[in-house]
Amino acid sequence: MSDVSVRFVLAAAAAFVAATTISLAAAAAAPASASAAHDYGDALHKSLLYFEAQRSGRLPYNQRVRWRGHSGLTDGLEQGVDLVGGYYDAGDHVKFGLPMAFTVTLLAWGVLEYGAGVSAAGELPHALQAIKWGTDYFVKAHTAPAELWAQVGDGDSDHYCWQRPEDMTTSRRAYKVDAENPGSEVAAETAAAMAAASAVFRRAGDAHYAHLLLHHAQQLFEFADTYRGRYDHSVDVVKNYYPSSSGYQDELLWAALWLHRATGRREYLDYVLANADDFGGTGWAVSEFSWDIKYAGLQVLASELLVEAKEQRLRLSAEELAVVEQLRSKAEYYVCSCMNRNPGGAEHNAGRTPAGLLFIRPWNNLQYATGAAFLLTVYSDVLSALGQPLRCGGDAAGDAGDVLAFVKTQADYILGSNPMRTSYLVGYGAAYPRRVHHRAASSASYRHDRDFIGCLQGFDSWYSARLENPHDLVGAVVGGPNGEDVFNDHRGAYMQTEACTYNTAPMVGVFSKLMQLEGQQQRRPEVAAATEAPAEDL
Repeated sequence: MSDVSVRFVLAAAAAFVAATTISLAAAAAAPASASAAHDYGDALHKSLLYFEAQRSGRLPYNQRVRWRGHSGLTDGLEQGVDLVGGYYDAGDHVKFGLPMAFTVTLLAWGVLEYGAGVSAAGELPHALQAIKWGTDYFVKAHTAPAELWAQVGDGDSDHYCWQRPEDMTTSRRAYKVDAENPGSEVAAETAAAMAAASAVFRRAGDAHYAHLLLHHAQQLFEFADTYRGRYDHSVDVVKNYYPSSSGYQDELLWAALWLHRATGRREYLDYVLANADDFGGTGWAVSEFSWDIKYAGLQVLASELLVEAKEQRLRLSAEELAVVEQLRSKAEYYVCSCMNRNPGGAEHNAGRTPAGLLFIRPWNNLQYATGAAFLLTVYSDVLSALGQPLRCGGDAAGDAGDVLAFVKTQADYILGSNPMRTSYLVGYGAAYPRRVHHRAASSASYRHDRDFIGCLQGFDSWYSARLENPHDLVGAVVGGPNGEDVFNDHRGAYMQTEACTYNTAPMVGVFSKLMQLEGQQQRRPEVAAATEAPAEDL
């Protein structure tokens, strides 16, 4: 373990012990259909491995996903900036700034809350690397106080081809937002990611890097707030892929909360309290949390302020406390909706499959289930710390243990306790998706076959093949089953078989929490050795 990792563990351990007060008996109260024993430490290990498969840029010497190679080495060259690095969002090769930043925010939040568990699994160095791969790119992409490169590549031309990233022939044009062409969503989300990551690296003992990230975060938040505007109006090519339906006000509140957490500076909290009503923080009662709609996330994050106030780490006036309680009430609406405990029936509760999986919409539904699992995990800790019950519609409707027990049903469903008896975390268990909609995983490894694969050639040679992918996209959470719990393992069924970084990111925290509660030990050294041999000839 590195010296940085040791410092992080010592700082995180006390916080984790305080949060882990929910009994195992309560957590084990999940329905029998979801009660099969699962190795959460192994799931955590595989989840972090996935982010190495999504890397763009020049891969490091210790790259563990050995079927990947260097890619996107000229990104930004046409515009005269260095935009090499970052993550591909899914099974294609566009670098979309908004979901990439959201991914990093969730990874950082998971490590802040459950870093001791991540360390106990032997995965803290990999978690820090996963975060830093994203934040290093954001530092490059933020080229001026009011300028952020928000996207590299074009979704339309990219989807026209089926190529390995190492063979890309599609457009690598980069798109930016600035004072004349604002993009408050992507600027604020990137600020949130860098602020959250700053807190992670400060706790890990890397004060210099933490300061660098915080400097960028503060500038980006000021840019997002001063020059307000929807980013999909400025970056038109993103509209078919990651449009902003909720606007940018949720991201502004979200970023300000993260800056408050990273700095402790009152001005950011004052911003949230002053704008919570006008920006919808106290008004939006939602049943989904995603890269687009952040309200539930910021409402849960704000609820943690009540724990700080109880522990006398934060002073709130009666008026300020009332605003935070309003935010917390909307967080509880979200939690109750996920658990089907809001009064008023289906209109006020999230959908479910017959087997109990949260179901929001058919396309990549598991992003909503994993995001919910993480937010409910955090909120269960809030309830435990406050010593209060869950209230749905004003009435007591459970406790922290009930909330965490529901989280376990969702995690276990994803890991294979479902009617299809398949894990939707690739590489976990005996049965999992073998034909993931992913260009690199479905094609021959560049390390072993360097013959060029043309734009359309890949459709004939790889996409249309009925064979299993030559490479398992280990740790990827795919889109998942339909509303009837049925899953079609076919590359063409992209709504079900494509994985995204923001599907897996929230599960890092969830698996860490569940692993600790189950008393599971560090993953076996022989498992690590089998997957972590040094990369060769990338």
